Amino acid sequence: MDETDTRILRSLQRDSSRPVAELAADFGLSASACHRRIKALERSGAIKGYSARLSRRKLGLSLLVFVEITLRSQERSVLDAFEAAVRAAPDILECHLTSGQADYTLRVVARDMDDYDRIHRDCLAALPNVTAMHTTFALRPIKFWQGYPVR
Repeated sequence: MDETDTRILRSLQRDSSRPVAELAADFGLSASACHRRIKALERSGAIKGYSARLSRRKLGLSLLVFVEITLRSQERSVLDAFEAAVRAAPDILECHLTSGQADYTLRVVARDMDDYDRIHRDCLAALPNVTAMHTTFALRPIKFWQGYPVR
């Protein structure tokens, strides 16, 4: 990957909806050369896909919640059962195996407290092998994730 590829990745990460011809002009490339580079980056796995950043609030999801989960043990069967249940739960947006006090950190969104109560009762409380759950509500965003640092 050279400097031009890196610049293309930074630009696509900021706004992947820009036409290839516009990107090419920014980098002093022909549209076909820029397109070839983008396709090569996709084939290499550097670009995993494209998506739109949606407004959580415009979708009526006013609560952003982080939930730390502690399991009863670190046995493979316990971890596997928990992870399978998380993958099957559409209310859980993200799940990360973590180090420290909690075993996992989940990211969940909800319309309001009543909706979060439903998620807690129907989804989170039903996860297998959980011994402790600590919930943190995000009050206000300070910095939004804008992508990976591409150097």
